Amino acid sequence: MSFKLVISDPETANSFQIDLTGAKANRLIGKRIGETLEGDLIGFPGYEFSIRGGSDKAGFPMHRSFHGGARKRILLKGPIGFHPTRPGQRKRKSVRGNMISEDIAQINLKTIKKGEKPLEELIGKV
Repeated sequence: MSFKLVISDPETANSFQIDLTGAKANRLIGKRIGETLEGDLIGFPGYEFSIRGGSDKAGFPMHRSFHGGARKRILLKGPIGFHPTRPGQRKRKSVRGNMISEDIAQINLKTIKKGEKPLEELIGKV
């Protein structure tokens, strides 16, 4: 089991990409978009993150309004997964549910609370 984590820091406008494997990756299974995540679970002591989204192994985005971990074709009228070009435009697109499962390849995290050490230092140790 492995995930690519994209961690964004709104204060510095930086983002970091790391690979998460093994037991640390298994701890994320079952979490949903919008939940907060303690940094200790993934090797960032003192930090707190919010799950903002992600995509599966085939590139389909996770969608907040679709519950579960399956992929399904749903009718979309705006982002995420579809950006209309005309007012009122809708389209049926494939998206992944809002729960992290084994099929997810990338998870997007936003930093909510910072720890003692900066992310740059901790990224080298993970």
